[in-house]
Amino acid sequence: MNGYKKEYLFNKQEYLKLFDDVMQQDQEQNVEFLEKSIKEITGRKYAVACSNGTDALHFALISLNLKSDDEVLTTNFSWISTASCISMVGAIPVFCDINILNYHMSLDSIKRMYSDKTKAIVYPHLFGNMSDTKEIIDFCKEKNIAFIEDAAQSLGSSLNGVQAGSIGDVSTLSFNANKVVAGISGGGAILTDDKDKAELFKKLRRHGNNEVLGYNSKMLLLNAKFIDYRLQKMKEWQSKRQAIAKRYDEQLQEYVTIQQTNADHNYHKYVIRLQNKEVRDRLKEKLGAKVHYDKPLSENKMYENIKHKKDSTFISKIVCDSILTLPIHAYMSQQEVDKIINTILIFLDQEENKFLNSMKQLIGDDIFDKSLVNETTEDIYDYIIEKTYQTPEYIEDVSFKDKRKLKIAFNKFRVFNKLKFTIK
Repeated sequence: MNGYKKEYLFNKQEYLKLFDDVMQQDQEQNVEFLEKSIKEITGRKYAVACSNGTDALHFALISLNLKSDDEVLTTNFSWISTASCISMVGAIPVFCDINILNYHMSLDSIKRMYSDKTKAIVYPHLFGNMSDTKEIIDFCKEKNIAFIEDAAQSLGSSLNGVQAGSIGDVSTLSFNANKVVAGISGGGAILTDDKDKAELFKKLRRHGNNEVLGYNSKMLLLNAKFIDYRLQKMKEWQSKRQAIAKRYDEQLQEYVTIQQTNADHNYHKYVIRLQNKEVRDRLKEKLGAKVHYDKPLSENKMYENIKHKKDSTFISKIVCDSILTLPIHAYMSQQEVDKIINTILIFLDQEENKFLNSMKQLIGDDIFDKSLVNETTEDIYDYIIEKTYQTPEYIEDVSFKDKRKLKIAFNKFRVFNKLKFTIK
């Protein structure tokens, strides 16, 4: 049973009462009560509710009055609307690479891709995790470009007491069904401290009030009431997801790569990385898990026909090929969490045994020697070990001459990758 269904059944009587009350009211009325709740959580002066997070980001970019040759920097590793909204307003998306540890936009890549045509950065807090954006925001101020905070996944997260949704010139939220606070028909919000921008957003969501070109993006009362109710549960649910994440961390951190975080993480997603795509895909099948995201944004088919630029985003590609999202929601049982952990550990143990057997074919049974860890070999031997770990059948196609150098490379690789082979 998924988390959405469990949460509904647990709170069913409250939902039925809320539904009965709301269904006796006019659905097309203002939703200022929800906007007030959002402002209280994020500390923003203005919050404008709309139909979805994509509209929220679209409206944020409209407010910048971008022209057709203007450029907007964004990540090459995120959900598609982080970038597609840039094209919607006629600007040029410029894809930057990410940090290998936290998967957020790399400042070095931002600096490489900046030009005198750059007018804004769209920066998502990926998977709900906030990172320190001070240097990036300082860079934006220095270059006089807008910092758009895509906080669609990070409501409730904070870093050093600073709330997600509070740091952008404009910030955006999503209440899609897969978010930590979900509407029953999606939903979004645009946040700012700029009164003029807030007034524009109110017009844009309601056909422009016949003053500017606008959209049909109002939020109906029923959806707003459900979101507001769930906002009251947000911290309780977040605490439960954090406890599950802590359990994952404790049991898995020695075996897989986990997202680096220093934040009060809402754990919209809990992601791990495996050694390669093949291993990731087999574990995905075994767990019935999902991948967020399986390709860099610039590799989507739509960008074959949409003007864009990109940095050399090889880290984004590495992450796309190795990342896996583990189940996490506030209503998971301890038994469900432990089953996932045990499945992963058993699977990885089997993978290491395959590798161990491959090494014995190459070197012989006497393959462990701690004293070799500090010795060096030519890079080709390190490559052979790495390749054999990723693709066991590789050893069938290559002949190896110097077994001692292979043994040195194997023992270095074992220690560096924290493999759990027992040394006899």
